[in-house]
Amino acid sequence: MTKANNLRETEHLQEHLQRVIHLLYQHKMVEGLVPTQTMEHEEFAEALMHRQSLAELRTLLDKLHPADVAHILEAMPLEDRLLIWDLVKAERDGEILLEVSDAVRETLLATMNSGEMLAATEQLDADEIADIAPDLPRYVLDDVFQSLPMEEREKLRAAMSYSEDSVGALMDFEVVTVREDVTLEVVLRYLRRLDELPDHTDQLFVVDREEHVKGILPLNRLLVSDPGAKVGAVMTKKMTVFHPDEKAHEAAQAFERYDLVSAAVVNVEDKLVGRVTVNAVMDFIREESANEALSLAGLQQEEDLFAPVWKSLKNRWTWLAINLVTAFIASRVIGVFEDSIEKLVALAALMPIIAGIGGNSGNQTITMIVRALALGQLNPGNARKLFSKEIGVSAVNGLVWGGVVGLFAFFIYRSFSLSLVMMMAMMLNLLLAAIVGVLIPLTLHRLGRDPAAGSSVMITAVTDSGGFFIFLGLATIFLV
Repeated sequence: MTKANNLRETEHLQEHLQRVIHLLYQHKMVEGLVPTQTMEHEEFAEALMHRQSLAELRTLLDKLHPADVAHILEAMPLEDRLLIWDLVKAERDGEILLEVSDAVRETLLATMNSGEMLAATEQLDADEIADIAPDLPRYVLDDVFQSLPMEEREKLRAAMSYSEDSVGALMDFEVVTVREDVTLEVVLRYLRRLDELPDHTDQLFVVDREEHVKGILPLNRLLVSDPGAKVGAVMTKKMTVFHPDEKAHEAAQAFERYDLVSAAVVNVEDKLVGRVTVNAVMDFIREESANEALSLAGLQQEEDLFAPVWKSLKNRWTWLAINLVTAFIASRVIGVFEDSIEKLVALAALMPIIAGIGGNSGNQTITMIVRALALGQLNPGNARKLFSKEIGVSAVNGLVWGGVVGLFAFFIYRSFSLSLVMMMAMMLNLLLAAIVGVLIPLTLHRLGRDPAAGSSVMITAVTDSGGFFIFLGLATIFLV
C-alpha cells in the first residue's frame, strides 16, 4: 500500500512539474508576441493571456507542498527558476528555502535583498534557521539574531554550535513535557489548551522540576489508561536518548533499528534540551546517501543541475586531474610492453577485458566496505575476517570468470597458452582489486576522511594499471 501511495505521489509531482513547464512556455510565447502586435485589441488579448498564465501558475504553486515547489525549482534552468521564485508568496519563502538543495538555495538567496531574507527567516524556528544560516550573509544573520526573542536567540546560538554531522544539528526544540506526579486527566486538559502538537509527536517527555528526564509517556498509553492514574505509574523508563555531540549517523541507525518516531536529546546532566524526529533523520540519511554517491564519483560537493559552466568545472576538476595522472601511469605501463604487443597484437585487444572486470569487482568491494563503515558493522575485531572473505570471493570469481575469458580467447585465437595467460591475469587482477578495495576505504576512514571520497577513481586507476601490468607481464614471460 505504501509503495502504491509513493508511486501516485511521484506521478502527481511529475504532473505538476509538466504543468508548470507548460504554463511557463505559454508565458514566454505570449511575452514574445506582445511587442510585435500593432492592433490595440490584439495587444489587449495577448496581455490578458499573459496575466492568466502567470495567475494560473501562481495558483498552482500556492497549492503545492513546499517540498514539491522545491523539487520544481531544482528541475528548472536558472531563468525559469527565478521566475517561479518570484511567483511564490513571500510568506512561504522560508519553508521552501529549507527544502531546496544547498546549491539551489544559493541561487535563490542571491536574488533576495536583506529585508526579504530577514522576513523569510522570521517564519522559521531556531533549529530551522540554523539549517540555512551558513548560506546567509553575515550582516543578515546578525539582523536575524537581533530580531529574535532572547530565548529563541539562545536556541539558535546553541543549534549553530553543533557540527553538521552531529545529533545537535538534527535536534529541534519543540518538546512537550509533563511531570510524573500529575494525573493523566491533567495532562489531557493541558494538551487540549495547545493550538497543536509539534510534528511527529508520539510521546511526551516526563521531567522533574530541573528538567531531568525521568521517562516517556507514549500517546497511546495516555489515551487508553485510566485518567485518574498518575503519569509516574503509566510512563516507561525504557527509552532511547541521545546527546547533542553524538554522531548523527549513529542516531539514524538507532531510529532504523528501533523504529523510532522521536527521541529525547539530553545534556551531560541528563537535562532535556530537545528532541530528534524521524523526518530530520530521513533528511539526513537522504543527504548522506547523496553525498556518498557524489564522493564515489569524485565530485567535491552537491551541484546545481543548471549551475554555470565555470562553477561545475571547479566541482569536477580535482578528481579529473587525478584521473588524468593515473591514465598517464596506465599508458606508461602499456608503453613498457610495446615490444610484446607488437609481436602479439591480440594482447591489445584482450587487455581492456582484464582491466574492466577488475575495476568493476573493486568497485563492488569498495561499496560493501563503505556501507559497512557507515552502518558501524566494521571494526578492528572483524576487519581481518572480512578481508579474508573478500579475498575468497575474488579468488572464486577469478577462477570462474578467468575460465570464461580464457575460453573466449581460445575460441578467437586458437591459442591454449594465451587462454591460460588470460585466466591467470584475471585471477590476479581480481585479487588485487579485492585487496585495494578493502584497503582504500579503511585507510581513508582511519585518516578521518570520507571513505567514499574518490574511492571509485582510485580503484579504477589501480585495477587499470595493475591489470595491464599483470596481463602484459605474464604474456611477455609465457608467450613472447
